Amino acid sequence: MQLRPYQQAAVNAVYNHLRDRDDNPCVVIPTAGGKTPCMATICKDAVTLWQGRVLVLAHVKELLQQTADKLTAVCPEVDYGIYSAGLKRRDTDNPVIIAGIQSVYKRACELDRFDLIIVDEAHLISPDGEGMYQQFLAESKMVNPRVRIIGFTATPFRLKDGPICAPENILNTICYEVGIKELIRDGFLCPLVSKSGKDQIDFGSLHIRGGEFVADEVEALMDSESLVESVCREIVEQTADRNAVLIFSSGVRHGNHIVETLDEKYGIDCGFVTGETPPKIRDILLKQFRRGDLKYLCNVNVLTTGFDAPNIDCVAMVRPTSSPGLFYQAVGRGFRLHPSKQNCLVLDFGGNVLRHGPVDALRLKPGGNQGTGDAPAKKCPHCNALIAMGYANCPECGFEFPPPEKQNHEAQATQAPILSGQITNTRYEVTDTHYYSHLKRGASDDAPRSMRVDYMIGWRNQKSEWVCFEHSGYARQRAVAWWKQRSPDPVPATTDEALARIEGGAVAQTLAIVVRSVSGEEYDRIVDYEIGPMPEPCDQHFSNEFTDEEIPF
Repeated sequence: MQLRPYQQAAVNAVYNHLRDRDDNPCVVIPTAGGKTPCMATICKDAVTLWQGRVLVLAHVKELLQQTADKLTAVCPEVDYGIYSAGLKRRDTDNPVIIAGIQSVYKRACELDRFDLIIVDEAHLISPDGEGMYQQFLAESKMVNPRVRIIGFTATPFRLKDGPICAPENILNTICYEVGIKELIRDGFLCPLVSKSGKDQIDFGSLHIRGGEFVADEVEALMDSESLVESVCREIVEQTADRNAVLIFSSGVRHGNHIVETLDEKYGIDCGFVTGETPPKIRDILLKQFRRGDLKYLCNVNVLTTGFDAPNIDCVAMVRPTSSPGLFYQAVGRGFRLHPSKQNCLVLDFGGNVLRHGPVDALRLKPGGNQGTGDAPAKKCPHCNALIAMGYANCPECGFEFPPPEKQNHEAQATQAPILSGQITNTRYEVTDTHYYSHLKRGASDDAPRSMRVDYMIGWRNQKSEWVCFEHSGYARQRAVAWWKQRSPDPVPATTDEALARIEGGAVAQTLAIVVRSVSGEEYDRIVDYEIGPMPEPCDQHFSNEFTDEEIPF
């Protein structure tokens, strides 16, 4: 098997680290990026070139089987064994052992000495000295104090504890990392797209326990009749041209509700897998889903790590999570390439992109307190001024920033792009337009005012911008351009003058707007308009004249 360039670079980085340093490295490769061929190559080299002995640890039987299959493909000459209750094997004497941590964490001495221990999904190693991995690795060091440990993961952090690599941890340094967007660009991962909905739901009532939202509260919030019907309606509408749709529900009751609604309202057969599903039924459903015989499959947090169905071309997250790792693992089910798909659609009904950021740039706080941290500065989305975070209003144009505690998330799929830097332009029909005089909070009465424009794009839904006739510089230039696009009359000098003229019919109607969202940026921007017929010039004479220098075109 020929390794991809980045896979070979990862293997070389591991060897360089083991040669030059005496601590333990970690490799970060995105889900579906091919960690297993790297691990198999290291096993082959350790046995055939250096006469070493290797243990590969994983936590689910699917990962163990994947490693065994890759070892067979990469190095059929290497003798490997499997120690796993789930796979009904307990081999102990082979030069390479592939083991389930649940089966061996008390049996380090029984398995004897290893020179290398490779841990798949290494973010599961607890940093606090407790847990199965910690116990097994500590005892393995007693058997061989010189054993080296290599971690592989797509998410090098833990929900409650932050980064997994630190001088005091089992794993100490990330020796190699490759990003999602790089692998998508080079054709090794499937592109992701996301689509938007308009209904909103507030997740602010949810409490966090043990680093995750309280399960009962999440299910109670997401399992309302109207919300489930809305979610199912959008899933059906958005996946008409999709082949394999994986749905993550908020609980067993909620999942059953989704399955029943898809059946009763749309005649759709949707499989359902939980932790209590009998293994034979689970295997049948997964085989049907992978073959394409079952288009929709709902699960309750069981088809994340280790579940491999390359034909998945839509992931519907019908649950909020405070865990960036869980969000990543769920979305990652759609990363794999398959001849039947050009991209994977992500429908995020849980506000997770807004909560954690794009999947390739997840936001983390030290100590595992997840969410977005305050930056030392922020950019005004209307005049592009860079200002201190403490400002409630932009001192340049008067734009009023939403209070940080007000965080509404969309009950239907969020419009926030799933990849950082991804630009989404959305066109909205404008049903009405409202104009207001705006004075920034705390300003004196003689301070410059701006004109707030609210474009109504649906029931209780609007997009706003600020037009700054009384300001100078770029803000004033934008106001001049805004007015000349809509009116043949001279540009007003003040907000009050603009409002008076608008009241008299001096500006054309705005029929539609185009709103640009850039993933990783906090605010959307209106970037284009569809304007109705220009009104006739007003007969009134205006004394204010403007030079060409003010007009940016």
